[in-house]
Amino acid sequence: MTLDWQTVTMDNLIQQLHRPYFWGSVITALFVCLLIGFLYYRYRIDSVKQLQHRQKLARMVLQNGWYEAEQIQDDGFFKDLPSSKTKEKISHFPKMYYYLKDGLIHINVEITMGKYQDQLLQLEKKLETGLFCELVDKELKESYIEYTLLYDTIASRITIDEVVAKDGRLKLMNNVYWAYDSLPHMLIAGGTGGGKTYFILTLIEALLHTDSKLYVLDPKNADLADLENIMDNVYYRKDDMLACIEQFYEDMLARSEEMKRHPNYKTGENYAYLGLPANFLIFDEYVSFMDMLGKESTKVVDKLKQIVMLGRQAGFFLILACQRPDAKYLGDGIRDQFNFRVALGRMSELGYGMMFGSDVQKQFFLKPIKGRGYVDVGTSVISEFYTPLVPKKYDFLKNIGNLTARTPTVPVADEVQATGADER
Repeated sequence: MTLDWQTVTMDNLIQQLHRPYFWGSVITALFVCLLIGFLYYRYRIDSVKQLQHRQKLARMVLQNGWYEAEQIQDDGFFKDLPSSKTKEKISHFPKMYYYLKDGLIHINVEITMGKYQDQLLQLEKKLETGLFCELVDKELKESYIEYTLLYDTIASRITIDEVVAKDGRLKLMNNVYWAYDSLPHMLIAGGTGGGKTYFILTLIEALLHTDSKLYVLDPKNADLADLENIMDNVYYRKDDMLACIEQFYEDMLARSEEMKRHPNYKTGENYAYLGLPANFLIFDEYVSFMDMLGKESTKVVDKLKQIVMLGRQAGFFLILACQRPDAKYLGDGIRDQFNFRVALGRMSELGYGMMFGSDVQKQFFLKPIKGRGYVDVGTSVISEFYTPLVPKKYDFLKNIGNLTARTPTVPVADEVQATGADER
């Protein structure tokens, strides 16, 4: 209002723009704004995500009508005049608590035995798809149920250097462990290109850092068979593999007898309590080998059944890998004894049903990411899974050879890298 616009000319504006302090101020302001935006996105973006999650949870309850309401008289604008209008008033809204900690979302829902209790007890699908998270645990407690979801699953992926076996647990992702001492035996399924071979090699290298004894069977004489040059107990011939399974079974029985005669033996304690090493039988292409055996497969299945039933106490564990867990060779309850199950890469609905059970209420999505799949760690909860990252030039034979104090007798390291590159 006080500016004399008659004195303002285009020449004056151009002169202002050419002054050094003007552009310095603009650049400084832009830099400060960008810095604040970066710092907020780097350190406070989770607070925005949490607010969005809470809004989605409230909207879920409201839009599904999972609350109790009553109709009350609406006085209208003129309170002294009678009105026939009514409005809805919420009399009970289900209590739902949300918090994010250590990369895990915890949602506690109150159970009041109301008419919407069944819906509140089956929120897995809605929570996973709505919050774009993966359910890792579901626990019913007194008066409420707790859903635990993995937030930003791919950010929990670790590198091969972080895969550590300690105290009977093998770390495979942040917040994802294979507790083989308490939930023994692993079943791995996945087709070509799903990352199955590199995942098995990662397991082998991690277990070699412990005092565990490993047996590796590769009936197709493929990548795992190359370990024969740097490791003991690696077999790919039919007779050798059959003898290995028989020896593994006999060693398990002998270990069980040995433990009972141990001076520190205590009922209910396992091999680790006595300081004994674990034993792992790593079997790749299990179903293909059984098809190759024909009628002889019955004896092998009987031996493996005994191992999965009795191996936990003695410290004898199985890691079976196949393209699809056919019930023909994993029947009679054997498949149910594999507490840790991983399905990698692209699989059909039938394949997922064989892996996790046909009655599982889970929506499986395909993402074009190498090493991605789904896992059940033994809690009957299926969640998204990513195998540990392996550098492109990582040489498994060289690193495993260093751990076993043996060097390759033939130059096959390049072959393993070439064949494994597609799977990674």
